[in-house]
Amino acid sequence: MVMLEPANTVIEICGGFSVVAEVCQRNETRVRRWCYPKERGGTGGLIPSDMQQLLMAAAKKRKWPLKPEHFFPKAEGAQQ
Repeated sequence: MVMLEPANTVIEICGGFSVVAEVCQRNETRVRRWCYPKERGGTGGLIPSDMQQLLMAAAKKRKWPLKPEHFFPKAEGAQQ
């Protein structure tokens, strides 16, 4: 299965599905759906904004290298 971005990157930085589920107080299955295409009932790789806020707060406390720009898909042709 192809994991959609940027959710895959954010989840990886934060330590995996179970850690993110704990921080966001969501079932791990719900967090996994962030990596599914919309056609399969997922979010198309986007993390809900209320969950972004929780993850950023946890990142600060837990010293994760998470940045706000990690939550946004890179535009095609954008320079790094």
